[in-house]
Amino acid sequence: MMTREQAQEIWDYIKPIKVAMVTSHDHGQLRARPMRHEQEDFDGVLWFFTSKASDKVAELAEDARVCATYADTSSGTYVSLSGAVRFTDDSALIDKFWNAEAAAWFPDGKDDPNVALMGIYVEQAEVWDSKSNAW
Repeated sequence: MMTREQAQEIWDYIKPIKVAMVTSHDHGQLRARPMRHEQEDFDGVLWFFTSKASDKVAELAEDARVCATYADTSSGTYVSLSGAVRFTDDSALIDKFWNAEAAAWFPDGKDDPNVALMGIYVEQAEVWDSKSNAW
């Protein structure tokens, strides 16, 4: 479990990057997809909109472990976050995170029965920052 200070430090790195490559296990193979986090703060859980009908939901039902990586090559910042996924269709959370980018993926709106949130409950984090780390 990370402390509030550690979560804030991680958030300071990844908030401006927005899009992570989320890697999951697909029948013994690794598979990565770009996904955009939705929240405005970070408490140890990363939230992403997804469709309940997507392949990743079935993959993650078999193995919920994932790795989300963020890269900002202009600043030399790289972050790797590992943890387990849980899905929810909690309408209050969907309302909280709903935005124009999510609406583009779900033209029927936030009440589409396939709308879900994928939460990555972060268990491990690593940061490489060219300003503070030697290459």
